[in-house]
Amino acid sequence: MHQPKRATESDKAAARSYLIGLVGKDIQRSKSPLMHEREARELGLVLLYQLLDLNVLGRDVDALADLLYSAELMGFAGLNITHPCKQAVIPLLHELSEEARAIGAVNTVQFKAGRRKGFNTDASGFADSFVRGLPGAPLDRVVQVGAGGAGAATAYSMLKLGAANLGITDTIPGRAAALVKNLSQFFDASRLSVVENVAASLKSAQGLVHATPTGMREYPGLPVPESALHGDLWVAEVVYFPLETELLRTARALGCRTLDGGGMAVFQAAAAFEIFTGIEADRKRMLRHFDEIPGD
Repeated sequence: MHQPKRATESDKAAARSYLIGLVGKDIQRSKSPLMHEREARELGLVLLYQLLDLNVLGRDVDALADLLYSAELMGFAGLNITHPCKQAVIPLLHELSEEARAIGAVNTVQFKAGRRKGFNTDASGFADSFVRGLPGAPLDRVVQVGAGGAGAATAYSMLKLGAANLGITDTIPGRAAALVKNLSQFFDASRLSVVENVAASLKSAQGLVHATPTGMREYPGLPVPESALHGDLWVAEVVYFPLETELLRTARALGCRTLDGGGMAVFQAAAAFEIFTGIEADRKRMLRHFDEIPGD
């Protein structure tokens, strides 16, 4: 596992500079640039964080190879990767971390010595946020909605945290089954299942993990029927634009314990920052910065 060092006075005096980017679609409101740049300033480093928005560039996922090549050529230290590129980027890399290999998705690419290494900091970011925000939450029966790049990371996290039975569903046919099959290589297969009827599964569940874009401004609404929610559930969200989604509002009104996507966004960013710079980030400070940055 990547072990960052603490910033020393000589590190700060050197004011090393870093060029970082984020590749994905619809990322203009991302808080990643300001989070990384503010933390770098606090540590006496110089860091410029660029958004490489496929929508703005008028390109699609098939432009990933060109973007990675161009970023390397321009001296980027690395790139963050988000929807819809977290799985598509893997064939373009030389090496994967243990977590990224198990999850089958990458959200951080490090350029070093002519090689590209993929990491997944979403998993640790979600786990850190979950432990902090929902301490003692029961994990006997958990339902997860979403089996894409973010869902692969949260499912991995839930299993690492001890979920005894994790049922996964996705609107894209076959995707939940593929994720279950992949994770069964690393965890006891009896702990995983594909959910066909979300409403029925939620009746006996203790927790709901939501890992799709539903609830964002561009994708309004609920990811599950409102009638399927009940007060005995805890509900964990990955969306953080807006920080309070319709799912969280509805769940709170029913008396559910809830976790917004802000903590995951901060903790995954802190881990990525450490991969890019080799310097330990101050997570409490980054949480404060996240709260100060304007957003929906």
